[in-house]
Amino acid sequence: MNGTFQYLTKLFFRGLVILAPIGVTAYALFFIFQSVDNLVPFDLPPGVGFIIVIFLVAFIGFLGTRFFFGRWIFEALDYLLEHTPGIKFIYSSVKEILDSFMGDKKKFNDPVWVKVQDNPETWRIGFLTQKKMQDAFLDEGLVAVYLPHSYAISGWVIIAKETSVRPVKNMNAVEAMKFAVSGGVTGNIPEVKK
Repeated sequence: MNGTFQYLTKLFFRGLVILAPIGVTAYALFFIFQSVDNLVPFDLPPGVGFIIVIFLVAFIGFLGTRFFFGRWIFEALDYLLEHTPGIKFIYSSVKEILDSFMGDKKKFNDPVWVKVQDNPETWRIGFLTQKKMQDAFLDEGLVAVYLPHSYAISGWVIIAKETSVRPVKNMNAVEAMKFAVSGGVTGNIPEVKK
């Protein structure tokens, strides 16, 4: 009887490992879909509001990149928000984060290994964000590296000697981020370039 209970418990947890990611993903997609769908204030059939919002955002992106007048309006709004006390901190922070991940100025595209401790030798995976830091520190050979936290969307920045940083090979930026955020359990093990 005890062996049967342990076997059923093991099967239950295996099923949970299979179903939990599917359930969480489905719930997240449903929540996003429903939230976006509810942005349209009219009483429309389910899904129509979502489609309207997606097309509206895409149309604004089109106006902001293709037409001089549209670019001028969005640049003026951008200038206003970046220079309004109180609002500028929130706006510029969100804008920088989105530009870092999705914009034309992607910052997290240089995955590196950085040695964070000598004894015992400890390396962490991160992203080179500033290649020259001597203006801030008046020292040659310093770089800024962003180190993402595992299982979180946060991270921290360290300033390290350039000699303590090695490029990652056989892995692109997306794979390196997945490796870092998953705690090193997904994907291939990245190699260090000599």
